[in-house]
Amino acid sequence: MKKAVLIPDSFKGTLSSSQICSILSGKILQYYPECQVISIPVADGGEGSVDCFLTALGGEKVRETVKNPYLEDMEAFYGKLDGGRTGVIEMASCAGLPLVENRKDPGKTSTYGVGQLILAAARSGCEKLVVGLGGSCTNDVGCGAAAAVGIRFYNKKGEAFIPTGGTLKDVERIDASDLAPELRCVEIVTMCDIDNPMYGPTGAAHIFGPQKGADPQMVEELDEGVKHLSRVIERDLGIFVADVPGAGAAGAMGAGMIAFFHSRLQMGIETVLDTVRFDEIISDADMIFTGEGKIDTQSLRGKVVIGVGKRAKKQKVPVTVIVGGAEPDIDAAYDMGVTAIFPINRLPLDFSVSRQYSEQNMTLTADNILRLMRCMEK
Repeated sequence: MKKAVLIPDSFKGTLSSSQICSILSGKILQYYPECQVISIPVADGGEGSVDCFLTALGGEKVRETVKNPYLEDMEAFYGKLDGGRTGVIEMASCAGLPLVENRKDPGKTSTYGVGQLILAAARSGCEKLVVGLGGSCTNDVGCGAAAAVGIRFYNKKGEAFIPTGGTLKDVERIDASDLAPELRCVEIVTMCDIDNPMYGPTGAAHIFGPQKGADPQMVEELDEGVKHLSRVIERDLGIFVADVPGAGAAGAMGAGMIAFFHSRLQMGIETVLDTVRFDEIISDADMIFTGEGKIDTQSLRGKVVIGVGKRAKKQKVPVTVIVGGAEPDIDAAYDMGVTAIFPINRLPLDFSVSRQYSEQNMTLTADNILRLMRCMEK
């Protein structure tokens, strides 16, 4: 084996993508000392996404003073890749759930800081922006971010204000004429791995509101506010976003990215693969190693393993998948580019026990796979 590409997802709660890359890389070089190993750690758009891109591609982490979810000053960051032409922003860096600690209230929190990061990256010369959704504490449909880049929201009195989840119902008119000119020629892609609509029983407020601190009454109020805003967006901006898959992501930030930033929503793995130029990287690879905590029928809808498999299949590059566990009914993966699947758990233990041995089990599984590969070449 002369070239191996590593592109695993994290094993949630046990091993990060970077840790898995490190274990696999070490084992590959043990058996194939001359092998070129390329590591592409994957994040889903939430916390850690910028670092994953920087690890995979190199680049620069740029720090900025922006507003936190309660419009207080804080230091956040974005990444610059590709000689500064591409910027990567994770909304969790300034609108993430950990930032509010004991102050969870999606009726009051704002994405304003996210808009500040977007504008800062554009002003720094980025021609393309990748915005990762995930881990947010907000339910403001991205109105805060929109306000930070010049879009104005007016109430019944004609007063401009920055809407939050609890005041979306007060938005009477939207004026996008003063959108920052720096954004008009910037391509924006939003990483989004869920397909929830903007509002309703499976929308932003009902599905994600409770984990952000909303009680049942607040959930209903937030949902009504989001529904009201969607009507104003359709009337004033001419965009209907309510039913777009992913519109409900991150407190309906998915809808806001489409309506206010003219972004397209794209599966996280597809965004990663495009950004790192995956098709070029694997053109002369002998093996691709990928994986995730558990492969199941949900995985087959286009998560990391299948996204990688489909690209690899086009170039006939074999794909070895290493997972924490595998459910039944995943045989379709083999028709989507996956060559073989190896669970790491060696005994039938409950996850609360087996998780303690994840690093050890990953190392042993990688070792056995490479032993077999090496033996087959003799």
